[in-house]
Amino acid sequence: MTSIESRSPQAPKDVVVRVPDTTPATVAVAADGARAAAIGWARVPANARAAALHACAEAVANAAGELTDLVVREVGKPCGEAGAEIARGVAILRYFAQQALYPVGEVYPPFDGVSLLHTRRRPHGVVGLITPWNFPVAIPLWKAAPALAFGNAVLLKPAPQSSAVALRLAELFAGALPDGVLTVLTGLGGTGEAIVDTADAVSFTGSVAAGRAVAQRAVGRGIPVQCEMGGQNAAIVLPDADQAAAATAIAAAAMGYAGQKCTATSRVIVVGDPGPFAERLAAAVESLPMGDPADPATVVGPLIESRPREAIQDAVRRATAGGARVLTGGSLPDGDGWFQPATVLADVPAGDDLRTEEYFGPVCVVIPAESADAAVRVANEVRYGLVAAIHTRNLGSALTLSNQLDVGMVKVNAPTTGVDFHAPFGGEKESSYGPREQGTAARDFYTRTVTVTLTP
Repeated sequence: MTSIESRSPQAPKDVVVRVPDTTPATVAVAADGARAAAIGWARVPANARAAALHACAEAVANAAGELTDLVVREVGKPCGEAGAEIARGVAILRYFAQQALYPVGEVYPPFDGVSLLHTRRRPHGVVGLITPWNFPVAIPLWKAAPALAFGNAVLLKPAPQSSAVALRLAELFAGALPDGVLTVLTGLGGTGEAIVDTADAVSFTGSVAAGRAVAQRAVGRGIPVQCEMGGQNAAIVLPDADQAAAATAIAAAAMGYAGQKCTATSRVIVVGDPGPFAERLAAAVESLPMGDPADPATVVGPLIESRPREAIQDAVRRATAGGARVLTGGSLPDGDGWFQPATVLADVPAGDDLRTEEYFGPVCVVIPAESADAAVRVANEVRYGLVAAIHTRNLGSALTLSNQLDVGMVKVNAPTTGVDFHAPFGGEKESSYGPREQGTAARDFYTRTVTVTLTP
């Protein structure tokens, strides 16, 4: 069996783990085991499933320091953000442990006035989860926790770059969950395809191209599927905004964790003269420390691999050749890590890739707009629709623009990054396919409704 290496992005010679590229035959065996385990797990009382998830939460909390270090080492997430992600993972497990005790159906008026007409929520059986590397704890858990809470078994395929974190989570959960209820299958695209071909429902987070392929494959089988994909997110700055606060929020949202979040800000649309705000934003970006993610001061760590760095540098060269100006870009730090300076550009031509495509790195562009309406048109002109931010002191402007933006989430006077796990998460257009994730919306995806008529 072919093996895969996961390397530390800040020290590429450091091989964190070698794992197998799981074959379709092995996936089929694991799916059979999961399906058998799912039957028994679905019959476990809800309070016992809740207790198991609480035990998983406790295991993660007790290993928080170790997991934080592993996340820093394997995916290069700055340690402050990594620690916060572990805490978020604990909270997600506890939240969905309680959801296991939520009502499982509704009662309706019967046709004859005496029968019991009601619905019951039942698990699908085996749920396949295909997750990215950038949130190696939070995303697998916000998918796996509700799936498990409602009685499903899980096949989890992490991104190859976060294999070690996923395997460690499975080890931590082993004492709380029955055998076969949660199985981690490492591998490349073929492993994911095999999971889609065997699971009873699939949840995916990753690129648009991969998400489309997953959705088409799942729809071809007639199974439920949800796909969270890319973002090219805009922050609109109105003339009445708190300029300093807006610059600070946007700088963090665009460049934190080297911009490697689907919710990162890529476009800053300034209504009116963009010059003064662009200078303020560039200064805020320059104040963000770049370097070793293990250093508590670091905000901008390395990119996960060399390819996205090369893509960003090529895009910046093309944009500047077309007349764009680099307001700040810095220089590469010493060492072998895959670092990319946080870069802000102005005067980027309309239609340029930096204004339309997701580069998943620390780069953003400043775009002028004549009016708030024009700013909305610019924000909506891309094929993505995940999240947008509005910076203003005017409540009317905030309400009006939030109803005009073609996105799944709107932030007012806040970064585009950061989501609440108890609220629905998802986007529009090519950012998402299928139902929302997280919060009470998760139950709708990880269960099916059965209508029951009981006549005496």
